[in-house]
Amino acid sequence: MTRFRLLAALSLAICVVAGFTLASLGDVGAQAKPIKIGFGMALTGGLAGNGQGALVAMQIWKDDVNKAGGLLGRPVELVYYDDQTNPATVPGIYTKLLDVDKVDLVVSGYGTNLIAPAMPIMIERKLLFMGLFGLGNNQKHKYSRYFQIAPNGPDPAGSFSEGFFELAAKQNPKPKTVALVGADAEFPQNALVGAREHVKHHGFQTVYDKTYPPNTVDYTPIVRAIKSLNPDVVFVASYPPDSTGMILAAQEVGLEPKLFGGGMVGLHFTALLTKLGPRLNGIVDYGFWVPEPTMKFPGVDDFLKKYQPAAQKAGVDPLGFYLPPWAYAMMQVLGKAVEGTKGLDHQKLADYIHANQFDTVVGKVKFGPDGEWAQHQTVTIQFQNIKGGDVEQFRQAGKQVVIWPDKFKSGNLIYPYSAARK
Repeated sequence: MTRFRLLAALSLAICVVAGFTLASLGDVGAQAKPIKIGFGMALTGGLAGNGQGALVAMQIWKDDVNKAGGLLGRPVELVYYDDQTNPATVPGIYTKLLDVDKVDLVVSGYGTNLIAPAMPIMIERKLLFMGLFGLGNNQKHKYSRYFQIAPNGPDPAGSFSEGFFELAAKQNPKPKTVALVGADAEFPQNALVGAREHVKHHGFQTVYDKTYPPNTVDYTPIVRAIKSLNPDVVFVASYPPDSTGMILAAQEVGLEPKLFGGGMVGLHFTALLTKLGPRLNGIVDYGFWVPEPTMKFPGVDDFLKKYQPAAQKAGVDPLGFYLPPWAYAMMQVLGKAVEGTKGLDHQKLADYIHANQFDTVVGKVKFGPDGEWAQHQTVTIQFQNIKGGDVEQFRQAGKQVVIWPDKFKSGNLIYPYSAARK
């Protein structure tokens, strides 16, 4: 064999070996063991309207990550079960995820009441735990591996009502009397604790401060009792069913304080926006993200362009303004921590999340020592100029107007409540 032919043969052999090697590596990548992320989610029950949307958002994140090569070169798989918006189902779900499904990481379902029963399991097993909209879940535990994506800040209980009472205190003449009411459940109780502190700080007089059972159906007696005291301000801490019930009862009996709303979960859900329509006008509520020009963070519009057609196809919340961007952002933080630590060690992941700031579709996220945002980004909004129940109007700015703080303000408070309802 000539020298030329020998070199040619060696080159061919090298190419063949290299080809087999690359093919083998490709097969390994394609067959790599998935990283399993487990959770319960409210797919039925009172919080299902948003839980279903959150699931769609998390699936979009999974697809985005897998299209980009996965995490650590491994595909991501979501393993989830319906918690039925029932806290009693949560311990069993997470035990199954960890002991039977053998998931690598866990995140929470939606809401304070569904996060609370999972916390003891996470603490006992020393697991990283990402929370999706929990209010004050870590105040008593002080668990260093818990992180919560809602922008409540270092005073989570107070963040829901800070803007509400700041605005009340600035009116001329300043209102004097306040009624506080909410469900006897984890979130409303925490929100009412914060509201009481703000009432005290601003020197208001509390004339009513009561809770009602979570299974309450008729809210008319509650509202009549409040109306009899004629308070200037009514602060309500509630979940979707009772948020609706309180609004309908208030308008039935003619309750018209100067400021009405507060911590009413669910009013941003598309189903309730369209159901209540103009009945929402004038109500002041907390907000996390709304489609106002002051809150267009990088990436959020691109996410919504993926979410909205997917949601329509799945038959879930077609707008997705309230919870889905945050569910996606929660998974962004988790994914970036996995890539940043190059592994799945829960302590290293927690240390990384504590030490870093994250760019997400809801803005820049930096966590404090307790796993809440280092600075809160909860806004106060007022429903304005809603006409009928057409869903398309809510895609526009000017319906959920940010009235506090100045950093995100997109409009002014219409005061009193009766003026905004005209």
